[in-house]
Amino acid sequence: MNEYILLMLNDATDPPAADDGDRWGRYITELRQSGRFDGGSSIGTGERLRKGHSSRPVNAELTGFIRVRAENLEDAKRFLIGNPTYEAGGTIEIRELPRE
Repeated sequence: MNEYILLMLNDATDPPAADDGDRWGRYITELRQSGRFDGGSSIGTGERLRKGHSSRPVNAELTGFIRVRAENLEDAKRFLIGNPTYEAGGTIEIRELPRE
């Protein structure tokens, strides 16, 4: 089983639906019931740092992440169903977390 991270972006065409706490509660409950949910969180503000350069504020494009386990990328895509950001027309990036 591989590990994947779903990255939610701040581009939903229906922002109130993407931010709906009840929808998120139902979605997280479904993820937990799958037995393949390894956590996640919304992401707040911060700072972008690079050695030898001035710090910069982070952009607001990335809003949260979900970690799941799946056989492959196609299997990981099933976790898009019910995701409030995705269902509200927003973008989700799915990335494999390589074992190193």
